Amino acid sequence: MSEIPRDPIGGRPASPPLEAGLYVVATPIGNLRDVTLRALDVLGAAAHVFAEDTRVTRKLLDAYGLSPRLSAYHEHSGEEGRARVLAALERGEAVALVSDAGTPLVSDPGFKLVRAAIEAGHKVIPIPGASALLSALVAAGLPTDRFLFAGFPPPKASARRIWLAELAAIEAPLVFYETGPRLGESLADMAAVFGPRRAAVARELTKMFEEVRRDDLASLAAAYADAPPKGEIVVIVDGAPPAAPASQEEIDTALREALRRGGVKDAAAEIAERFAIKRQDAYARALVLKDEEA
Repeated sequence: MSEIPRDPIGGRPASPPLEAGLYVVATPIGNLRDVTLRALDVLGAAAHVFAEDTRVTRKLLDAYGLSPRLSAYHEHSGEEGRARVLAALERGEAVALVSDAGTPLVSDPGFKLVRAAIEAGHKVIPIPGASALLSALVAAGLPTDRFLFAGFPPPKASARRIWLAELAAIEAPLVFYETGPRLGESLADMAAVFGPRRAAVARELTKMFEEVRRDDLASLAAAYADAPPKGEIVVIVDGAPPAAPASQEEIDTALREALRRGGVKDAAAEIAERFAIKRQDAYARALVLKDEEA
């Protein structure tokens, strides 16, 4: 019995032609073998691939023997660049968008193009895959049930500390991108603003010199103070500890103030929500305080 011809990518038949639309395609963050089979199908079948840096994307395409029409689309492309992509979509083409590495639109300007495509009535299809922030998060050893991706901190120290202070009360792990030259100073500012929280620094994920360091913020800041690392860097910081419950004195003070502005029912509702206590308990206490004031 003769063998069924197999596609060289993944050992299965090739995917059918693509429908028209903008395909947002995740690419490897380092190891080229992390590309998905579906991503290869799309990059091979798309009428046009728009890349943040065509030289970087060409290496991926060459590694898998793909040769689509390739053009640049990056933060400096502006309205003219978006117009080129939208024109291709208007012609009914399947267009792919890729960044240098990882999932497009995560800390890059691709969202402007996606928004414009949606507003023009075109279909946007996500092709999931590698992501530096998710790879770092699962290796950090910190809670993963929820987190906040904050992107790149401001480059200047004064603005950075103000920006970090706005995140200090969040009770979920914080994920940042950072550059090697700024890493030590950024970690030191995080230690000053957040205190002795657990953290992890992940760099060069999936590459030859992959490294994940886990320690408190001050120790990590000291480790990188005089030795700025190279490569792509993700910083994960543990969230703020849960706030201590309010004392009865604090609740009573807030209830008295609320009672001066309105009735018992409204005061109880306001304070119950503010202090996360049962409304019936707040109502009962408000009645007691109102009688004391009478």
